[in-house]
Amino acid sequence: MQDTRPIAFLIPVSVGVAAIICTIVIHALPLRATIDTVRREKRLGRVGVRFWLDTGIVTRSILYALVAHLVEIALWAELFVTCGEFSDFRTAYYHSAVNYTSLGYGDIIMSPAWRLLGPLETADGMLLFGVSAAMIFAVIQRLVEARYTDL
Repeated sequence: MQDTRPIAFLIPVSVGVAAIICTIVIHALPLRATIDTVRREKRLGRVGVRFWLDTGIVTRSILYALVAHLVEIALWAELFVTCGEFSDFRTAYYHSAVNYTSLGYGDIIMSPAWRLLGPLETADGMLLFGVSAAMIFAVIQRLVEARYTDL
């Protein structure tokens, strides 16, 4: 008798890796928008000039990242619905948000066939939150350097 478990393992891993690649592409959009915003503001001479202008730039960067994370959670939720794990998007989105943020309530558990998607989504969320934090830190660092030339 042939063992079919490797195939059962490879399908959710392949689906999860495809979702991760999609979320990386999605996350590239706010990174690009943030870079373009900082470059434009610098070209216009508004970087490091006034506190509230700098705060606006940081706020925009944070909002870009937040929207990307919410869209990425939705992508995972739609994947869960497509895989037949949830019948409604609302429950899938909640479960996805719990996974993505590594909150891990455990109040909803996926079937054994697709359970591996949970840790893959958590790893994806943790890595992309790290990218967002690095992006926001880089923006703040640029603003501080522009404002305080003695640093």
